[in-house]
Amino acid sequence: MTIMLGCIADDFTGATDLAGMLVQAGMRTVQIIGVPSQPLSNDVDAVVIALKSRTNPASEAVIDSLAALHWLRDVGCRQIYFKYCSTFDSTDQGNIGPVIDALMDALKTTFTIACPAFPENKRTIFKGHLFVGDTLLSESGMREHPLTPMTDSNLVRVLQRQTKKTVGLIEHSTVAAGTSAIRDRIQQLQAEETHIAIVDAISNHDLLQIGAACSELPLVTAGSGIALGLPQNFRAQGVLESQDATQNLPQTSGLRAVICGSCSQATQAQLADLIARGTPAYAIDPMRLAAGQSAVADALAWAEPLLQKGPVVVYATATAHDVRHAQKQLGVEQAGALVEDALARIAQGLVTLGVRQLIIAGGETSGAVVTKLNIHSLRIGPQIDPGVPWTVSLGETSIALALKSGNFGSVDFFSKAWKLLP
Repeated sequence: MTIMLGCIADDFTGATDLAGMLVQAGMRTVQIIGVPSQPLSNDVDAVVIALKSRTNPASEAVIDSLAALHWLRDVGCRQIYFKYCSTFDSTDQGNIGPVIDALMDALKTTFTIACPAFPENKRTIFKGHLFVGDTLLSESGMREHPLTPMTDSNLVRVLQRQTKKTVGLIEHSTVAAGTSAIRDRIQQLQAEETHIAIVDAISNHDLLQIGAACSELPLVTAGSGIALGLPQNFRAQGVLESQDATQNLPQTSGLRAVICGSCSQATQAQLADLIARGTPAYAIDPMRLAAGQSAVADALAWAEPLLQKGPVVVYATATAHDVRHAQKQLGVEQAGALVEDALARIAQGLVTLGVRQLIIAGGETSGAVVTKLNIHSLRIGPQIDPGVPWTVSLGETSIALALKSGNFGSVDFFSKAWKLLP
């Protein structure tokens, strides 16, 4: 078995996002939860290892990422891809910079790119600045993120604060000139002893040019957008066939539910739309959890008689003001951990009640839920919105899962998702 592309994703929704993009681009892809203990039995072109390392201490993120790299190299992956969020979620301490440093050192490579652009989801980079739609990242809702507030849109500055290596820029004028111009600029940066280059991208065409220019790099670091541009390199090498890699998902008959942990502005709007359409909703209060009250049991008791009538939603989604209040009372880490654990236990209880079709909003929440459900790998299915496919767990009990990054999806995401599931 030859695996062409080995991917390390720093959260579970990001891993699903990347796997879905690779499938769309024609690579047979499997998503694995955590570092596998043995080689894969099925024949695939790409593997995405989903870690829960985005907001862990940087030292833990490095250890987990290197373990994933070790496994991917053992199974013979030709190129390594480190995937992070399209909004470059991180702090001045990491985790993006420290993980890139560690992967570069382990691979003994002196240059890589960093390009979180995902134009289809309105994440673009120009002059090194990351935009969300027409708004600078630092002026978007990400400024209020409870764990990784992004107050600087200049990615060269952001990344330089996290890494010991020198960070440079490949501007859009170079990208627009095509693959050869990008390669020339890479060589120039290497001669100047620049080790990591932020790359401008404002369209899918840009991503294809950048991907082609990265064909010889041992390591690529990016959001999921660059996944559009890498499969063409393996086809040019004659090792990847042109194929439809979309997998037909098996039917998963069962009850439906939504678990909503993200507090992003996008998820708040999607939740409001879902409730306005009449979906029964139950709110989780971090203060009740901290007081030891039976919020999990109460939520499941509330959901049980309603599930037979249609989907229900259990949510901890709140405004930035409410999140800050809970963090002030409980501490940032404790508030997040309490909510994640509660939502994961509620998801486990819902599956026990017969839920087999589950939408989860939020990267941290998705990681907690998938771990609690003891899911080890996912089959990738049809796309609901850019960056969010349906998946089905592989194992004794098949569960259809949509793992949605908090910032992704249209306002009607939750209601339309059900229509796309077999």
